[in-house]
Amino acid sequence: MLDPKNAWQPYTPSAENPWDRKKVGHLYRRSGFGATERELDAGVKDGHAKALDRVLAGETETEDFTRTSAFMASERSMPPGAPQGRLSAWWLDRMLKTRHPLREKLTLFWHNHFATSNAKVQNARFMLTQYRLIQEHALGSFRTLLTQMGADPAMLVWLDTNTSTKAAPNENYAREVMELFSLGVGNYTETDIRQAARAFTGYEIKEGKGTLNRRQHDASEKDVFGKKGKFTGEDIAGLCLDHEACPRFIVRKLYKFIVSDADTPGADLIDPLAEQYRRSGFDTGKLVSTILRSNLFFSPVAYRAKIKSPVEFAIGSVRALEGVIGTLPLAEVLDGLGQVLFAPPSVKGWDGGEAWLNAQTLLGRNNLALAITATDSARFGTRCDPAVLVAKHGAKTDAQLVDFLLGLFLQNDVSDEARTKLLDYLKATKDVKYPAYWSEDDIANHRTRAVTHLVLTLPEYQLN
Repeated sequence: MLDPKNAWQPYTPSAENPWDRKKVGHLYRRSGFGATERELDAGVKDGHAKALDRVLAGETETEDFTRTSAFMASERSMPPGAPQGRLSAWWLDRMLKTRHPLREKLTLFWHNHFATSNAKVQNARFMLTQYRLIQEHALGSFRTLLTQMGADPAMLVWLDTNTSTKAAPNENYAREVMELFSLGVGNYTETDIRQAARAFTGYEIKEGKGTLNRRQHDASEKDVFGKKGKFTGEDIAGLCLDHEACPRFIVRKLYKFIVSDADTPGADLIDPLAEQYRRSGFDTGKLVSTILRSNLFFSPVAYRAKIKSPVEFAIGSVRALEGVIGTLPLAEVLDGLGQVLFAPPSVKGWDGGEAWLNAQTLLGRNNLALAITATDSARFGTRCDPAVLVAKHGAKTDAQLVDFLLGLFLQNDVSDEARTKLLDYLKATKDVKYPAYWSEDDIANHRTRAVTHLVLTLPEYQLN
């Protein structure tokens, strides 16, 4: 384990701890949705400083991305009553096309943090408005994000704040803003919740925006965290942000999301980041930069220490294959794998970690990997073909094919035994009786697709 004093110091390559393809792959998995072969090669060639700068800054989005994935889809293409699948597919399309994966990855983090489900909201436009709010501040000010979330239309519906009046305060949002959004259990009292609930009365939705109806708002004095005032919802957000528990709570969640969900970091690791976060005014971009540049992030503590979420598994696989697929059928598949975008299972969001994997979801991942690599799926078509990618990079022999695939998807993080099994599979398939009308290229392409599917089902590939 690293000395906590050095854990958050910037990583500097050395002979014992070099900058290599494995570290580039690690960076791209955690800061986005995995890397292409070109990105892996460029990351190694450019060196750690330039690669980190590029990941953190992102690149200018393409015109195609802007045209097809504008954050507020047209009323015609995404009306309030648009079905869940279309809403999820819209975001998956963004994830595949974005040139700033880190921003999209942090948007996914905050979506799970402020877990709001369209299953109850039942308004795609409200969900997209919340997405815009989160995406705008994903690498910016958490102070602004938390404050504005209290009047977000989707959140007002999700936690019933839009029905909360001075005559009948609803405690849902007051409770969750403390327990789940800013402080964590044990850092507030039931009295704090009841008092704060009065501050969140009178919020309603007009013309698609959250507004405060002063006639329904309890403007009398409240007592929260031992402080008194005629607080509104924005004031309560400010009190939560000023609470000493707030920066530690958020840093711990970001640690779990970026570094590892396999260990529980002590105060000696969390407190320095929490203090930096507080002093920066809750600048999430600066905090994430510190984490991604650190010795700890590039240490064995973090490496392969997370389990891929279904979205990470799916988007990472398609990106690495440089494929183009329909995101509507992909959204349908992810439903079976346990992760529906814009529809987390509860206000606590997805549990993540080991909860992602069980007999059913592993089978689902296997089937998805087969569907996108076999090129004969009616849902995904032929535009995600491993054979095309392999030919592009010149892998011809079985050994070259296996080495290319393991280098691309796993940066060779597999045992010699696993590599041998893949080679044995390819050797065995040479003697299979194929249809007489298949050409030698047909056979070679089929074998390439089949072994790619096997690589995507390796246990190691399920780790992030």
